[in-house]
Amino acid sequence: MRLMIIGQLEGYISAAGKIALQRGAKVIHCEDADQALGALRNGKGADLVMIDVKQKIGEFITALKTERIHVPVVACGIGSDARSAVKAIQEGAKEYIPLPPDAELIAAVIEAVTEESNSMIAGDPAMKPVVAMADKIAPSEATVLITGESGTGKEVMSRYIHRKSKRLNGPFIAVNCAAIPENLLESELFGHEKGAFTGAVGRRLGKFEEANGGTLLLDEVSEMHPLLQAKLLRAIQEREITRIGSNDAVKIDVRIIATSNRNLEESVNKGEFREDLYFRLNVVNIRLPSLRERKTDLAQLSQFFIDKFSEQNGMDRKKISAEAAAKIAAHHWRGNIRELENTMHRAVLVSMQDEIEADAVHIAGMASAQASPAATPTNAPDPAGVSSADSSKAVQNTGGVEALVGRTIADVEREMILNTLDHCLGNRTHAANILGISIRTLRNKLTQYRDEGISVPEA
Repeated sequence: MRLMIIGQLEGYISAAGKIALQRGAKVIHCEDADQALGALRNGKGADLVMIDVKQKIGEFITALKTERIHVPVVACGIGSDARSAVKAIQEGAKEYIPLPPDAELIAAVIEAVTEESNSMIAGDPAMKPVVAMADKIAPSEATVLITGESGTGKEVMSRYIHRKSKRLNGPFIAVNCAAIPENLLESELFGHEKGAFTGAVGRRLGKFEEANGGTLLLDEVSEMHPLLQAKLLRAIQEREITRIGSNDAVKIDVRIIATSNRNLEESVNKGEFREDLYFRLNVVNIRLPSLRERKTDLAQLSQFFIDKFSEQNGMDRKKISAEAAAKIAAHHWRGNIRELENTMHRAVLVSMQDEIEADAVHIAGMASAQASPAATPTNAPDPAGVSSADSSKAVQNTGGVEALVGRTIADVEREMILNTLDHCLGNRTHAANILGISIRTLRNKLTQYRDEGISVPEA
């Protein structure tokens, strides 16, 4: 994990940096936001930015968005100045860390914001030959194509191969080809010169140059436009790229890992994907089985996510009950590991027992199939973004649909939000997760209620 720290912070900067280093992070220090922007443009990538509240956080985050530099930002400052913390959050920072630094707090924020995990659970017989293949080809320089359904852990496997390779000390850079608009992806990959197009306020190195000496992951490469596929093919063949607005070729040394949830052979036959690029990427193919093909990993994966989200939310760790485990084993898991992860996150937040009980494991589709006809209406979405059935588990609200008749949507929404917040003992983050809304939306609602003279549970 690469951490960029911006500002002086009256000497506490070195302490924060040392804590991050002890946690395995690579630390870059910049004097101010302008220097940080210059470093990011020139390939000094970061997975997380910690910035002094005295810096112009709003302008810095706006500049990142303008130049399409995607990196989470947390603010930090001396003491616990509530006003400065609120201002930083309003300007776009994800969290506020008071200084002097607390080792556990910094470690928790780094893990929560980056959501970086180096663990791979693969004990099922269906996964053993997959891992064996990954171990065998990882030390080579071969291009790897990882295929499988959405949510099967293709990026996790990519990181695993990188860590087992000879390039493990180099950067691992991931680009989601499906999430970046076609007209911006070329600049994201190959970089651009100042003035190359509107908004190019300075030279910026692309992901190929940022990944130099390491591994470049092209996630969902099948979504790339055919015209850009030709330029990618040349970069892989010639091991050089040309920035937009430049005529000079730049030599690169990267290993390519690509992923796709499509059948690329079918895409080639339909003319949607270049055949020559497919052969270049498909030197080694690793297919990840779906979660329903690796049922014996379910229990361990579930417990892994329970432990992860319990620590992340400052809650006691729990074991999963036999009833909950049986409920999980019976599900089809169409969304694979990603669906399981989200399900266990919610279970951790709403569980009321010493173990994760079956009622806390809310699985979309399963509850409605098992519900009685009389209970069916309570599954309709409420204004706060969660179902009434879900919210009853969260806040123990036993009222029926009849109690809602004649009330305004705003009134029902307010009661849901305040009851959930009260259930969470005032913890805004937990309440927002249960309600399925952002922490910023929750704060805005609470401010509105205070202005209306309504009592709001304290944090």
